[in-house]
Amino acid sequence: MPGSLDDQLGFAPDYDSPIPYMQRTRDYYTAIGYTTPYRWAHYVDAPFQPLKKPLSQSRVTIVTTAAPYDPAKGDQGPGAAYNGGAKFYKVYDGDTSKPHDLRISHIGYDRKHTSATDSGTWFPLPQLLKAAASGRVREVAPRFFGAPTNRSHRVTIDVDAPEILACCLADKVDVAVLVPNCPVCHQTSALVARHLEANGIPTVVMGCAKDIIEHASVPRFLFSDFPLGNSAGKPHDIESQTLTLEQALGLLEHASGARTTMQSPLRWSEDASWKLDYNNIAQMSPEELARRRAEFDKQKEIARGNRAA
Repeated sequence: MPGSLDDQLGFAPDYDSPIPYMQRTRDYYTAIGYTTPYRWAHYVDAPFQPLKKPLSQSRVTIVTTAAPYDPAKGDQGPGAAYNGGAKFYKVYDGDTSKPHDLRISHIGYDRKHTSATDSGTWFPLPQLLKAAASGRVREVAPRFFGAPTNRSHRVTIDVDAPEILACCLADKVDVAVLVPNCPVCHQTSALVARHLEANGIPTVVMGCAKDIIEHASVPRFLFSDFPLGNSAGKPHDIESQTLTLEQALGLLEHASGARTTMQSPLRWSEDASWKLDYNNIAQMSPEELARRRAEFDKQKEIARGNRAA
């Protein structure tokens, strides 16, 4: 008996394509009772700043959406449930000469397929320091920066992005590498990248949500088709993390214009069925949706209290 036409022609299943995060997110929030569709940032053009000097002569920083671990803010460990209490609402900075414990419990990464046991998958400072030690880049900037994952476009555009720009200028940063994690993180990073680029600092975004980044139009985007939370490579796989950063640096050097997307050749696994799970209401029962609505409302109240404080 001959196989299917897909088998004969070697076609991949239709679901083995970039996850449509914007549509999944709209459908998910509608299903749990929030009927006003979220407005994702959308631009058709992007600013573009060519490198002013070779990377081997450039000072490079990281902009992350991960949060510093705070033992007073509840469970933030591997596998922790979404923790609205761990969110941050102001830009922060960290000394790149010191180790840092940054975590992602405060955002909506893929908790089913990501264990969150290796911060190297969302905070590539160790790899960037190695790149500096090898001469691939001249040096790592003295500080990295944390960008709040604010659902308000206006706060990101009018407050957070200008503050990060001012910090980069103060540190004489030549290049910025931005590393988002959740869907809104990708939008935040896109808006910050656009602002930095418009003001003279070349950028590259390393991410996993292709539709959100391209909808917002960034100068350069390295797309890793991995579960959210792995923008900097696979967990406990140094070779993957090294390659992912190198691809981002190469994109900085070789992109000839704005809105350049490069896809990593790495695959998360041969079985792509993991792409069917994230916030997919077709995979959830009414009871599960009700549970998620109650949990979302609870976390929203926690976050609201932290913001007010």
